[in-house]
Amino acid sequence: MKLLVTGGAGFIGSAVIRELIRHTQNYVVNLDCLTYAGNLESLAEVSADERYAFAQVDICDRAGLDRVFTEHQPDAVMHLAAESHVDRSIDGPGKFITTNINGTYTLLEASRTYWSALPDARKAGFRFHHVSTDEVYGDLHGTDDLFTESTPYAPSSPYSASKAASDHLVRAWQRTYGLPTMVTNCSNNYGLYHFPEKLIPHIILSAIAGKPLPVYGDGSQIRDWLYVEDHACALITVITRGAVGETYNIGGHNEQKNLHVVRTICALLEELAADRKPACVARYEDLITFVKDRPGHDFRYAIDASKIERELGWTPRETFDTGLRKTVAWYLANEGWWQRVLSGAYQLERKGAQP
Repeated sequence: MKLLVTGGAGFIGSAVIRELIRHTQNYVVNLDCLTYAGNLESLAEVSADERYAFAQVDICDRAGLDRVFTEHQPDAVMHLAAESHVDRSIDGPGKFITTNINGTYTLLEASRTYWSALPDARKAGFRFHHVSTDEVYGDLHGTDDLFTESTPYAPSSPYSASKAASDHLVRAWQRTYGLPTMVTNCSNNYGLYHFPEKLIPHIILSAIAGKPLPVYGDGSQIRDWLYVEDHACALITVITRGAVGETYNIGGHNEQKNLHVVRTICALLEELAADRKPACVARYEDLITFVKDRPGHDFRYAIDASKIERELGWTPRETFDTGLRKTVAWYLANEGWWQRVLSGAYQLERKGAQP
């Protein structure tokens, strides 16, 4: 099978592509416009593989999308391209509307045109898999409540609202036009190659640099953490075995308070990087700084992943403790990667990235 993966140079997209090339016989076309969050260095291990191809195209560029569909003739689309940082969406929501809503619409139309012209056998096998977030469901206030596939949407931020809109578009294209779509909604991802603006890598890198470790409010917000390689395996399971028209929630069974996450990272650094501890503090934890809470900050997210476990047989392999240990160790061992991200040097790769 040949898969077109949008946003394949991003954090989750690159994990999906690495998993596909490492552990399947499928071909992959990575379609990415290379915003600040797209980093081809995250795909260095697979970039020379004959089953991998890259196309630098924006999902809002209909002509570019049509060209890629015509040239590569994919059997399925895995749509991960999105603006995804909540703080950025609060500061500048326009980009999120453009990419997440208009871009998804443009990709759906390009996919529909391509799919409609396929021979019957290939048409029947085609899939459009839209990758979304649990943030579309809004906030959970009870301690035992879980997001299910039928939880009403109640997004709180411009980011989650734009993702909710894109989810609705995908389902409408399936119902109105018959485009064979599937939707997945995942909990907070973490792991290798995560862009340093996100909580876990930001805390790791700030701690070893002796910088304050910012925690919103009192740090009591709860998230369900999903190791990115587990998520990649779940997405591949859905695209290969999922049912058309269905939604699958993907979670890690790892609910943690934000403050506990930060303190756990500090404890791991005490063990794994004692020699890098700044002289100004006795413990990494002394760097924790509480800051003003984010506007509209949801209190708790938690996924009920029983459907994908029951129907498709997927379960996460990593616990929070094992996944976080791997993540901290990876950042300590791969300073070259994140230093190039922090300096902006990774963006120089784009000069030679055109197809």
